[in-house]
Amino acid sequence: MASNKSSKALLGAAFLMATSAVGPGFLTQTTVFTQQLATSFGFIILLTVIIDLCAQFNIWQIITVSGKRAQELANELFPGLGYMLAFLIVIGGFAFNIGNVAGAGLGLEAMTGMNVKVGAVLSAAIAIGIFLFKEAGKVMDIFSRVLGMLMIILILYIAFTSHPPLVSALHHTILPEKFDAMAAVTLVGGTVGGYISFAGAHRLLDSGISGEASLSQVNRSAATGILITTVIRYLLFLAALGVVLSGATINPENPTASIFEQAAGSAGRQIFGLVIWSAAITSVVGAAYTSISFVRSFHPFLEKYHSALTITFIAISTAVFAMIGKPVKVLVFVGTLNGFVLPVALATLLIASGKSRLMGTYKHSRILLVMGWLVVAVMAVLGFGIY
Repeated sequence: MASNKSSKALLGAAFLMATSAVGPGFLTQTTVFTQQLATSFGFIILLTVIIDLCAQFNIWQIITVSGKRAQELANELFPGLGYMLAFLIVIGGFAFNIGNVAGAGLGLEAMTGMNVKVGAVLSAAIAIGIFLFKEAGKVMDIFSRVLGMLMIILILYIAFTSHPPLVSALHHTILPEKFDAMAAVTLVGGTVGGYISFAGAHRLLDSGISGEASLSQVNRSAATGILITTVIRYLLFLAALGVVLSGATINPENPTASIFEQAAGSAGRQIFGLVIWSAAITSVVGAAYTSISFVRSFHPFLEKYHSALTITFIAISTAVFAMIGKPVKVLVFVGTLNGFVLPVALATLLIASGKSRLMGTYKHSRILLVMGWLVVAVMAVLGFGIY
């Protein structure tokens, strides 16, 4: 029974990470880069999988072996550093949540014609409902798994109906005709940037999974999360590729909706609405849960009322969107805030991994350490705008 419970927790953490990554911005990025690079975008996806795995394995291993959340490790490494890291995560997570709420509103508008702000408020109410349950963590795991699988099925259908050139796509995934470094860095930021990297690792701690003995399970969960994200990304790439190469006109204001409509006709817009709503609302849940997990350990009061804090987080981000409006502009703006959080957080954990007072007798993999510092360097370039 315990093994089954552990397996569910590991799968739940993987889906929480994956669905946190697959938000409205993720869908738009994939479509836009497919338009620019055509079949060669497959290689960018393959390359970023390797980088994402390096980041995830480092972060998940260090956090779960230590049994401490990222901000706790940071504070023990250097007093006050954890508060700074928490501030960056919460501010970035809050900004992204405004965009996620906007995406949920856009999804309901596409499906039903409902006003975007009304749809955003309704979606926020559903997300808040999850954290009203006593076993909110388990409900969140099920919610992420169900909507994650739904997105895969729907995008698979769109990929099938768009008739992409599979042989050419697979060939150029291995041997690309062209390469765009900026696309690679942007994809990494969108998959493991900001709060996303920590969503699954912190969820594992809350599920009671920690210590060096659990490393093989942790690695499998981290790899599963990246695999789910990659499957969704590659299927969306194939869907967009079939439409782009057919010569169809793509609306630059909402390129992903255009892809779905061109591939599936009149039903495409409803399918797009359901996909972006699923992507957005699971990201609302993931961003809120992970952001609050970065502050709940600072005081017993915060720990006791962390569910109420999570609900407040969602409510305030929804209120801000309702006042600002302009969902497309919000989605574009929040993407600029994710770039510099990952290098700061990952560098902190990499340094902490070498401190015996924090990690005991554990020796972190030298290969992962080197790869982790390479990810820090690449993401720092993106985050601070030195191209």
